[in-house]
Amino acid sequence: MQRTFCCSLLCLLLYALGVSAQPNELPSVPITLQNLADFKSTGSNWKIVGDAFYDLNKAGKGSTKSGTGVLVNDPSGKSNGHLFTSMEHGDLALDLDFMMEKESNSGIFLQGRYEVQLFDSWGAKVPKSSDCGAIYERWDESRPEGRKGYEGHPPTQNVGKAPGLWQHLSVVFRAPRFNAAGEKTSNARFLKVVLNGVTVQENIEVLGPTRSAAFQDEKPTGPLMIQGDHGAVAIRNIRYKSYGIEPVTLTKMKLSAYEGKFSSVSDLNSLTAKRELDIDVLAHSAPGSRDKFGGKITGTLHIPRTGQYLLNLNLNWIPAETNPANPNGAGELQIDSKPVMSISGKNGGTTSAMVSLEAGDHPVVLAYYKNFGLWYARSNDILLAVEGPGVQYTPLNQIIRAEDPVGEISVLASNEPVMQRGFVNHHGRKHTHTISVGEPGQVNYSIDLNKGEFLQIWRGDFLETTPMWYGRGETQLSVPLGSVIELSGKPSLSVLADQNTVWPDSNATYTNLGYDIDKNGRPVFKYTLGGAQVRESFAAGEDGHKLSHSFTVTAQGTPGEIWCRIAEGSDITELPNGLYAVNDKQYFVELPGKQKPVIRTTAQKTRELLLPVKSANNGGTVTYSLIW
Repeated sequence: MQRTFCCSLLCLLLYALGVSAQPNELPSVPITLQNLADFKSTGSNWKIVGDAFYDLNKAGKGSTKSGTGVLVNDPSGKSNGHLFTSMEHGDLALDLDFMMEKESNSGIFLQGRYEVQLFDSWGAKVPKSSDCGAIYERWDESRPEGRKGYEGHPPTQNVGKAPGLWQHLSVVFRAPRFNAAGEKTSNARFLKVVLNGVTVQENIEVLGPTRSAAFQDEKPTGPLMIQGDHGAVAIRNIRYKSYGIEPVTLTKMKLSAYEGKFSSVSDLNSLTAKRELDIDVLAHSAPGSRDKFGGKITGTLHIPRTGQYLLNLNLNWIPAETNPANPNGAGELQIDSKPVMSISGKNGGTTSAMVSLEAGDHPVVLAYYKNFGLWYARSNDILLAVEGPGVQYTPLNQIIRAEDPVGEISVLASNEPVMQRGFVNHHGRKHTHTISVGEPGQVNYSIDLNKGEFLQIWRGDFLETTPMWYGRGETQLSVPLGSVIELSGKPSLSVLADQNTVWPDSNATYTNLGYDIDKNGRPVFKYTLGGAQVRESFAAGEDGHKLSHSFTVTAQGTPGEIWCRIAEGSDITELPNGLYAVNDKQYFVELPGKQKPVIRTTAQKTRELLLPVKSANNGGTVTYSLIW
């Protein structure tokens, strides 16, 4: 009994350690796609539509639906001009969704000068500086043949999706800097480029405009440009945050340190500090202080411009989950002698607040205490971050710590399928009885063996397993290295009374029987579903362009019909080419032959795609393919 209790407590603590409150952020500014009002005058190749369709297999077969919200480029006519925003920017954080036509080519030019490549790179094994997510090369006609293009930066891996699917691009860009005489003092820099959730560029310096830039000079600001002379592309959900170059700063910090156990930050007001010292980082760094302390940090907060500022405060010794009857600390932040945010410690150590601040200097006081330490929340660091008009999300005066000298432990699937058992995070929950399989075509998937659930697929590199072997007892997760699509995670097969029966969250009659290895090195999963025997298998096909999923069922008097639940999403749409687009064109489903699935609406207003397992001599098979 004691052992069970200790194990449960350990699991709770490990779960608490894995939960981290995400900082709040200010919303981005949208570029309207109700019309072209936010863009400069352009050619007829640019239009606003309601939706776009690009055929997976045929270039030049795109079509659109009337409406608003989607920007499309069709350069097949007489016009093929670029599109420029009326907005001009310096430092910028940019987010957008895009969809490529087969074999199409486009690009996003920051300040009209520095290109992030958009390209149909689906399935490319070794990405180049012309592939999707690349920082495109510069060009010099005077250089020798074969070397005219230079300083291009390929993406770290290819995570480009299939033509006709929506993809997501995030860019954090730092504009070049100039002195008062107009001379450039530092180059433009792509701080981060994230394609489909994977960082493919980081801290890339660009020495000058890339090829096909609209402007060959360099300036502090310029418009966004979308390339229009190469190929068809659809874009939606364009939004940005534009930043100035003057930062928020916290200076002249002093720490007054107290010792003892406290019930409120107001307890500190009647006490004399044990130590007073100057500090330059946000932490309770008084000598000898570990637990049972209080502190007041005073300083000067400089605000570059008047407006609404979002403040995030985190006392790192208070975990996200704690005992509300016995919190191990609390805190309060004052600006201009007025309380603006507080942490009681009963609901974790993180809080946020919107504060109206005038440009200039403001006195701040941060008061806090810690009554006892927790082994899984040892740090006495404090996070105070700020974001506001023209100011990007900035953690103030952080402690800079060297990372532990441990190398990445990764597993790659180079020449044959690779299997890895381990824990997998799925929709924020840890699954402990899983297997992940990587295919040489950079097509990967994870299965929960304990429940018979198909959890996720991803394109790109296979797994990082460092958390499984370094610091064991914490996350122990295997982490996909590519671009992940999380599936619903419910059972793939179930026995239904009829096609209108609600799909179960789990199967009480499911029994895992392990797996065999076929002649190609792929697992074949075995289990029973009531009286039915099931063999389930996957295989990457067409050089990694699709993942087939097959079931062979031997039914032995099982009551009811066995159905296969192929997909669930916000929507499921049959396309003109016979494929089914799932979850707002997140991925495609391909069915063999002329099979017609059942598409139905759930009680949660999602859509499900089902196929019956056709019985023949007490057995049946189902096969379909996922394309993304």
